[in-house]
Amino acid sequence: MSSNSFGKLFTVTTFGESHGPAIGCVIDGCPPGLALDAAEFAHDLQRRATGKSRHTSARREADEVEILSGVYEGLTTGTPIALLIRNTDQRSKDYANIGQQFRPGHADYSYWHKYGIRDPRGGGRSSARETTMRVAAGVVAKKWLAERFGVTVRGYLSQLGDITPAGFDWSAVEDNPFFWPHAAQVPELEAYMDALRKSGDSVGARVDVVADNVPPGWGEPIYGKLDGELAAALMSINAVKGVEIGDGFASAAQKGTEHRDLLTPQGFASNHAGGILGGISTGQPVVASIVLKPTSSLRLPGPSLDTAGNVVEVVTTGRHDPCVGIRATPIAEAMVAMVLMDQALRHRAQCGDVGTITPRIPGQIDG
Repeated sequence: MSSNSFGKLFTVTTFGESHGPAIGCVIDGCPPGLALDAAEFAHDLQRRATGKSRHTSARREADEVEILSGVYEGLTTGTPIALLIRNTDQRSKDYANIGQQFRPGHADYSYWHKYGIRDPRGGGRSSARETTMRVAAGVVAKKWLAERFGVTVRGYLSQLGDITPAGFDWSAVEDNPFFWPHAAQVPELEAYMDALRKSGDSVGARVDVVADNVPPGWGEPIYGKLDGELAAALMSINAVKGVEIGDGFASAAQKGTEHRDLLTPQGFASNHAGGILGGISTGQPVVASIVLKPTSSLRLPGPSLDTAGNVVEVVTTGRHDPCVGIRATPIAEAMVAMVLMDQALRHRAQCGDVGTITPRIPGQIDG
């Protein structure tokens, strides 16, 4: 098993390389009757796309989705949904000099030792280009969750280098290229990225994702924990080096009296657990965060080795993101949505007719 597939009942298999003729995915397990049109993919794919600002890679792809199967007369049929996006702006010549070299911080060395062969053009299968199809599959999951349960999945950039938001407004997130929740800071981010790009260096980032209106009961108590599967899904995104659920690592400095989320008839008093207890959703907002490392594609030279073990100096040319976290928000949203849809279908299969006499309380106390 080569692990190119995700999920148990709602499954997604992606294929393709960064500089190949196309990338695609096969979505299996989507219930029939969901209205779906190729144009619906455009919004989220453009949110992820390169070439939209001077702070991302200059590669420009149309990212137009072709629906090859699984949709008839505008509705999903319950059969596999095959999606294809053709690559149109590859520039493989940029990688001609590094075909036999290992770029520091990239997957070149590990891929070489695993497979004995690698596609150096744009990183091949290890490129973030693959995440385009995750975002496409996430569009399906987001729509089904919203229509079936009223679930919304939204994300934002919560840290860029050492800069954190000075305020928070969801309405600001979609109005700037950083997905930043405080509009007044956008000029500061622009200046920071301009200076970074001129220096030839890169920087890391943090993205937070919030899923609202998730019903209580989704997830399994042991090996299929909702937070465990969210962590695995989010860690599978390129450059992610850490995942938190709720307060995450900050919990180490908290007392139990602070961290526990008290229940009242009016709702939960807090949400330090991120909407998940015992691996199962509580009905509170599900909150997950990821940290992305600085991209390793730098114009600054660095020592490395070639495939023969000789010492070489590597200089990366081509078009690259100085901060991959800037475009990671829709990718993280997609992975959270796919996990939630998969868990929703599994919960319905096992416990769909379970009811309790205990009333459901609000996810948080109003006000």
